[in-house]
Order: sequence, then C-alpha cells, then structure tokens
Amino acid sequence: MGKEMRHILIATYLIICTLTLNVSALDPQFLNVPEGFKLEVFAQDLDQPRQMAEGENGTIFIGERSGQIIALIDSDKNGQADEKRLIAEKLTASSGVSMYEGDLYFSEISKIWKIEDVERWVRQNNSGVPKKILVTDNLPDDAWHGWKWLQHDLKGDLYTNVGAPCNICLSENPQYASILKFTGETWEHVARGVRNSVGFDFHPVTQKLYFTDNGRDWLGDDSPSCELNRVDAEGLFYGFPFQHAVDIKDPEFGDISSGYDYVNPILELGAHVAPTGITFYNASQFPAVYQNNLFITLHGSWNRSEKVGYKVLRVILDKGGDVIASEDFITGWLQGQTVLGRPSAPLVISDGSMLISDDKANVIYRLSYTQ
Repeated sequence: MGKEMRHILIATYLIICTLTLNVSALDPQFLNVPEGFKLEVFAQDLDQPRQMAEGENGTIFIGERSGQIIALIDSDKNGQADEKRLIAEKLTASSGVSMYEGDLYFSEISKIWKIEDVERWVRQNNSGVPKKILVTDNLPDDAWHGWKWLQHDLKGDLYTNVGAPCNICLSENPQYASILKFTGETWEHVARGVRNSVGFDFHPVTQKLYFTDNGRDWLGDDSPSCELNRVDAEGLFYGFPFQHAVDIKDPEFGDISSGYDYVNPILELGAHVAPTGITFYNASQFPAVYQNNLFITLHGSWNRSEKVGYKVLRVILDKGGDVIASEDFITGWLQGQTVLGRPSAPLVISDGSMLISDDKANVIYRLSYTQ
C-alpha cells in the first residue's frame, strides 16, 4: 500500500469516528421510528445507563453500570430532564432498579438494597446520598453474567435473575441460571435452566412473566438463537445447559440426562442479538394497535463475524398472550458495521411515552406519538 493511500484511509477513519461520536451523543435523527412517532433526547452525559424505574411523582431512577444509581427530574414537563441527583454510589456492577410503594430497590452483583420513600428525599433536596437498607445479600458474587434486573409483581414480591457463571457449564449452586422470586429473605425458583436473562416483565392482563434469555456463544454466527420465554407455571426448566432455543442440543451437555422436561421459547429472536430490557406497553398515548405489545431492546452482538441486533423489537401478542408476529420498531444504531449506540432497556412512563436507555452513547431517548 502506498503512502498516499495510507493517508487517505487514516483520514477517512478519523472522519467516520468523528461523525459517529457527534451523531450518537447529540442527535437521535439517525434512528428510524414508525410514522407518527418522535424520538428526542431525554437525558445525556450519563454513565452507562441500564434499567429505569419511575416514581409516583415522575422521577426517573436509573441503574448505571459504572456503580451509581441516579435520579432524573423533568421539572417543567417538557420531555427533557433538567436535574440529576446522585442516589447511591460505589456499587459493584449496579444495573437493576424497581419501585414499589414509594421505595426504590436497586441491585449489585450479590446484593439488593432499598431506599424508603425515595422521592421525599429527592424533594427535600438533601445533600449527600440517602440511607440504603439491605434487602438481601444472599446472591452469588460472580461477575460473569452478574448484572441483575429487578421487577416487582402486584403482591410486592421481588424478582431477579442469576445468570450462569460461564458461557456453558453446570453448577451445583441452585441459584445459578435462573429467575428467582424473593419474599423477604426467602427465595424460590420462578424459572430454571435460564442462561442469562437481563429483562422480564408481567403481561398487563394475564400477569404472566415474560423474559428474554441470551443464547450461548461459540456455536457459529447463526446458532443458537436468543429467546423470548413465558412462565406458565413457576419452577419450569428452560433448557440450559442441555438444550438451546428450539430443540438445539448442546454439543457438550446435550447427551446428559437432566431429568427435566424442557420448555421451548415462544419466540426465537436470532443468534447473538443480546436481548436486554423488556416492557409491555399498557398506556394510552400510542395508537390502540400497540396496546399490550411487548418491546425488547436488542443490545447487539460482540463476537459475530457480522454484527446484528442494535435495535428495538416489537412483539405482537393475541389476547391470550401468544405471539402473533414480531417486527423491527426502532433501528439505526447499527450503520453498516459501525455501532452508534446500544439500546439497553425500555420503560413506559406515566405520560404514555417510552424511554430507551443507551449505555454506549450514554443517553436516554424519549419516544412519543405525535399524530
């Protein structure tokens, strides 16, 4: 390669990098949304935002992977946060947040904490951070697949995930590769054989739990698929590490008799797309056709020869909660093979709009319907 050509390639690379940084951090117009919808930046200059939860007074709480929990306030109700408050800090792999009866619950790898009446503390404009109370430290401390998602059911029981501490393995600890339900300090299995779920939500009508699962690596570009699953009865087994997706036998563990009947996913999402957050739409701002639809953020692949994911998926269900169809809902974070952002989690908030966190561009988008 000649000297002149090398200079041209370097200059082109620098231009692409500059455009990528400018676009991803400042302007959501590169993203594609359905007709009638508008996407704006709700908050920026964050630090790897993941799961979000809304308080009764409209405060948005975010788990940041950097080790912080923050609160965002849109005081003038113009669709953009104008105040940021630090709620907790120096956490190990913080990510999950959930609100229940005015209390904020948030996660580390091996612990779950809560702050009582958290919005009162925010309103009082206190300095420092509020007092946190330990809910449980009865969780494994492995970093691999250690990020926790949190969700309460209507009764106040708290659900969280414990990923497998590996790409593919068997573990003697019964908490691994599962979704757990905590009633106080007592836990029980909701779903077993779940490799790495980092997103689940309850159907607004049936109250059944739907959850995503990230498929194992190093079986090729196109196998096995990541999954959307449904809990029809607590304690069922979803295949890992013996079986993946629909009837894909693991080459290492597939011939071992597990003693379980395997539950197949209700939808295959594609290999390596990395589903993270998940939410049902049960508000009134979007057109009625979106009611009780499921939205999944696909965080995007990291080890596939050609990148996939990096979008928000819409899943259409019938009245009984079975999948009718799925389709791309928001795209554009992946331009060719250039990654402009990584959608992490969706949240439907009280005004009927949807927030979407992006832990690469360090922003939160707000999607509203304007027609």
